[in-house]
This record gives sequence, structure tokens and C-alpha cells, in this order.
Amino acid sequence: MSMNPFEHQAPIPGITNIIIVGSGKGGVGKSTVAANIALALKAEGKRVGLLDADIYGPSVPRIFGAINQPPVTGPDSKIAPIVRHGLKLMSMGFLINENQAVVWRGPMLFKAIEQFFHDVTWGELDYLVIDLPPGTGDVALTIAQKVPVTGAIVVCTPQNLALVDAKKAIDMFKQIKVPIVGVIENMAHFTPPGTKDKIALFPKGDLNIYLDANGIKKIAEIPFDPQIGLAIEAGMPSVISASESDISKIFSKIAKEVISLE
Repeated sequence: MSMNPFEHQAPIPGITNIIIVGSGKGGVGKSTVAANIALALKAEGKRVGLLDADIYGPSVPRIFGAINQPPVTGPDSKIAPIVRHGLKLMSMGFLINENQAVVWRGPMLFKAIEQFFHDVTWGELDYLVIDLPPGTGDVALTIAQKVPVTGAIVVCTPQNLALVDAKKAIDMFKQIKVPIVGVIENMAHFTPPGTKDKIALFPKGDLNIYLDANGIKKIAEIPFDPQIGLAIEAGMPSVISASESDISKIFSKIAKEVISLE
């Protein structure tokens, strides 16, 4: 009897590439980064969907100003994604009230992921970006087992406390045979307005040493910028609301890195 956990992988019809964005721990800006990467890929002329796979703490509806937007179910019982800024979006947050907790065990979680893949009318996409929940748990494993993943991006903040968890995420991706595109160091520094100073908000850890030792690429350093958070709160991520900004240029560079995998 075969014990290969990946033998049931099946491509999602119409979707060419799946990019997963993960982190070892919460609070590192992963969802913000995933949303802006998806928008930057769209700006490169690609057809893009964004799947919020954080069942317990979905954030995509708020990031895109689409709270209380229940998706429409077609006659075939398939769900049409919500469209914002040309992106096709799906999230548990569209299906339940924002203040309602999802109190589910594993099997229900697996079923939800399966439905997000096969019961949503994604259509033809060049990229489906998947925003994973924090950590190395069931959702990431389920996704890797169900669909072929083109590559993973790991988001980390500079300090060793975050690096410890990012290493676990990287190790998980290696174990489940998902190619690692690279690591994004978020909130790398802060430059006060009117200066060129780079102030470290976190104690600099050993991220660069670890990446060099393991042959993993750092694909971007994103500074801490209050405007990024304000843009997210307003439902207009930076790549849309400040398309000519330095931040948007960083996400454009990341998008080109992803496209170079083709």
C-alpha cells in the first residue's frame, strides 16, 4: 500500500501557478504582504486570485474593504469569488459574520480547503496566491497534499524570536517538498519622515546568516511604514493606493521574482 501523502495532488482546473505565503508566527504582516504581492502580480498583467486560507482568523475581507459581502452561489452550487481591483478573492470571512468564531476541528477544516479549491469558480488564473494561517499546522499540510504548489514565500520580522518560527515554516516547506521562492523581511527598519536614517524597530537577529548558510534568497526588505497599515485599514492596499511609492516598487520587484519562476 502506498504511503505517499502527495499521491492525491490534483491541479485546480484553469489555475497555472499556486504561490503560498506563510510565516512561522502571527503578527509579522503576512496577510498584508500576500495581498500586495497579489496586486503586484495583477499590475504585471497576470490574472490573479487570492485565497485567504486562514480559516480561524481571516483578514482578506477587511484588507480589501469587502466586509459583509456574501458571495453569490450559482445554479451549479459553486461560489463566485468577490472581485476587488481586478483580483478574485475568497475567504471564510465572506461566509460568516466578522465577529463570529469558527469553532471547527480538523476534518471540517480540510473540507473547507477542498471546497475553496474546487467549489469556487476561479476561472482562468495565472496565479492563485494563498495566504496561509500562521504556523506549521494542518492547513499548509493539506494544501501541499491536495494541489501542486509552484513556490512558497516566508514572511519574517528581523528579530531572532521571529526567525525561530520562520525556520520552522521553511523546514515544513522543505519536508512537504514545496520549493521556497525566498524570505521577505518585513518591518526591516523605520525611516522617520524627512530623514534618511534607518532605525531598527526590532533587535537585528541572525536572519541573513541563516539564509546564507542554507542557500535561501532574501527577496525583499520591507521597511516599517505607517502608510502600509493605514492603507490596509482603509481597504486599499499600498500597491493600489500608492502605486508610485517606494513600497509599491518593492512589491513590483517581488512580483517579478515570482514570475521568473515560470
